[in-house]
Amino acid sequence: MISLILAASIIFLINIPFGYWRANVKKFSLGWFGAIHTPVPLVVLLRKYLEFPGEGLVLICFFGAFFLGQLCGKKLSLFFRQFGPVTSFLFGDLMRQSWFIYFR
Repeated sequence: MISLILAASIIFLINIPFGYWRANVKKFSLGWFGAIHTPVPLVVLLRKYLEFPGEGLVLICFFGAFFLGQLCGKKLSLFFRQFGPVTSFLFGDLMRQSWFIYFR
Protein backbone atom coordinates (compact mmCIF):
# COMPACT_ATOMS: atom_id res chain seq x y z
CA MET A 1 0.00 0.00 0.00
CA ILE A 2 2.86 2.38 0.84
CA SER A 3 4.48 1.69 -2.54
CA LEU A 4 1.18 2.50 -4.28
CA ILE A 5 0.98 5.84 -2.46
CA LEU A 6 4.61 6.58 -3.31
CA ALA A 7 4.07 5.69 -6.98
CA ALA A 8 0.94 7.86 -7.16
CA SER A 9 2.88 10.73 -5.58
CA ILE A 10 5.63 10.37 -8.20
CA ILE A 11 3.03 10.38 -10.97
CA PHE A 12 1.43 13.48 -9.46
CA LEU A 13 4.78 15.30 -9.34
CA ILE A 14 5.69 14.24 -12.89
CA ASN A 15 2.44 15.70 -14.23
CA ILE A 16 2.64 19.14 -12.62
CA PRO A 17 5.02 20.61 -15.25
CA PHE A 18 2.96 19.04 -18.04
CA GLY A 19 -0.25 20.55 -16.66
CA TYR A 20 1.52 23.89 -16.50
CA TRP A 21 2.55 23.49 -20.13
CA ARG A 22 -1.00 22.45 -21.10
CA ALA A 23 -2.49 25.56 -19.50
CA ASN A 24 -0.42 27.82 -21.76
CA VAL A 25 -1.22 26.31 -25.16
CA LYS A 26 -4.34 26.41 -27.30
CA LYS A 27 -6.85 23.67 -26.49
CA PHE A 28 -6.75 20.67 -28.87
CA SER A 29 -3.53 21.89 -30.50
CA LEU A 30 -0.49 19.66 -31.02
CA GLY A 31 1.15 21.14 -27.92
CA TRP A 32 -1.95 20.47 -25.85
CA PHE A 33 -2.02 16.80 -26.89
CA GLY A 34 1.72 16.61 -26.24
CA ALA A 35 1.31 17.98 -22.73
CA ILE A 36 -1.29 15.34 -21.94
CA HIS A 37 0.28 12.33 -23.65
CA THR A 38 4.02 12.85 -23.09
CA PRO A 39 3.98 11.67 -19.45
CA VAL A 40 1.90 8.56 -20.25
CA PRO A 41 4.92 6.37 -21.19
CA LEU A 42 6.64 7.44 -17.97
CA VAL A 43 3.62 6.33 -15.96
CA VAL A 44 3.43 3.01 -17.81
CA LEU A 45 7.16 2.39 -17.30
CA LEU A 46 6.83 3.19 -13.60
CA ARG A 47 3.93 0.76 -13.27
CA LYS A 48 5.86 -1.97 -15.10
CA TYR A 49 9.05 -1.31 -13.13
CA LEU A 50 7.25 -1.51 -9.79
CA GLU A 51 5.31 -4.57 -11.05
CA PHE A 52 1.86 -3.21 -10.28
CA PRO A 53 -1.07 -4.97 -11.95
CA GLY A 54 -2.93 -3.02 -14.60
CA GLU A 55 -6.32 -3.24 -12.94
CA GLY A 56 -8.56 -2.06 -10.12
CA LEU A 57 -7.30 0.20 -7.38
CA VAL A 58 -3.92 0.70 -9.03
CA LEU A 59 -5.41 2.21 -12.17
CA ILE A 60 -7.80 4.39 -10.20
CA CYS A 61 -4.95 5.76 -8.08
CA PHE A 62 -2.70 6.30 -11.11
CA PHE A 63 -5.42 8.03 -13.17
CA GLY A 64 -6.33 10.20 -10.20
CA ALA A 65 -2.72 11.19 -9.58
CA PHE A 66 -2.24 11.86 -13.31
CA PHE A 67 -5.19 14.22 -13.60
CA LEU A 68 -4.62 15.90 -10.22
CA GLY A 69 -1.04 16.66 -11.29
CA GLN A 70 -2.32 18.15 -14.55
CA LEU A 71 -4.89 20.22 -12.64
CA CYS A 72 -2.33 21.43 -10.10
CA GLY A 73 -0.02 22.51 -12.94
CA LYS A 74 -2.84 24.48 -14.53
CA LYS A 75 -3.66 26.16 -11.21
CA LEU A 76 0.01 27.11 -10.77
CA SER A 77 -0.03 28.72 -14.20
CA LEU A 78 -3.12 30.73 -13.30
CA PHE A 79 -1.52 31.75 -10.01
CA PHE A 80 1.70 32.97 -11.66
CA ARG A 81 -0.27 35.05 -14.17
CA GLN A 82 -1.06 37.44 -11.32
CA PHE A 83 2.60 38.43 -11.19
CA GLY A 84 3.21 38.90 -14.91
CA PRO A 85 3.39 37.00 -18.18
CA VAL A 86 4.12 33.28 -18.03
CA THR A 87 5.62 30.83 -20.50
CA SER A 88 4.93 27.12 -20.86
CA PHE A 89 8.08 26.24 -18.89
CA LEU A 90 7.30 25.90 -15.18
CA PHE A 91 10.88 25.79 -13.91
CA GLY A 92 11.91 28.86 -15.92
CA ASP A 93 8.92 30.79 -14.63
CA LEU A 94 9.70 29.72 -11.06
CA MET A 95 13.25 31.02 -11.40
CA ARG A 96 12.12 34.25 -13.02
CA GLN A 97 9.39 34.84 -10.43
CA SER A 98 11.69 34.06 -7.49
CA TRP A 99 14.35 36.45 -8.78
CA PHE A 100 11.70 39.09 -9.46
CA ILE A 101 10.26 38.78 -5.98
CA TYR A 102 13.77 38.73 -4.46
CA PHE A 103 14.84 41.99 -6.14
CA ARG A 104 11.63 43.95 -5.58
